[in-house]
Amino acid sequence: MYFKKFPKFLYDFKINGENKVALVKDITQNVRVRTQILENITLYDEYDIRDGETPEIIAEKIYGSPEYHWVVMLCNQRFDYINDFPLSTYNLEEHITQKYGAGNEYNTHHWIDTNGNWVHEGASGATSVSNYQYEDDENEKKRRIKLISPELLQTILKNFKELI
Repeated sequence: MYFKKFPKFLYDFKINGENKVALVKDITQNVRVRTQILENITLYDEYDIRDGETPEIIAEKIYGSPEYHWVVMLCNQRFDYINDFPLSTYNLEEHITQKYGAGNEYNTHHWIDTNGNWVHEGASGATSVSNYQYEDDENEKKRRIKLISPELLQTILKNFKELI
């Protein structure tokens, strides 16, 4: 759906020394949700992504169609489907094991003071944070997203078409 309205153009290229022409989408178009919309708290709701939810599942739940997954992504300025959304518990655990090595998941990643600031191991009141806890905390930061009110979906779609 996101690329459906993008303009098309003829592209000349060579394959095996033979000239070809193909009609292609201009994916270089760059569309963002207007900053004013994202800054206006009355226009969106905050949503906490549940374990295993994808932008498609959220779009289906909120807007009635998984095709509006790109609205969820655009409104949150999250463009990397894999790294910008929280991992499921299973995938997070796999990621931690792969990143730090089997058996190292609960080794110390860093130390923090009582205010949560990173400090060296010997600092007064320093507590250790494991690799697992660090990665889990980073993953949890990705759970809260903004969702444009379903009543404004048609306005967003209209603005999108105008920008393309």
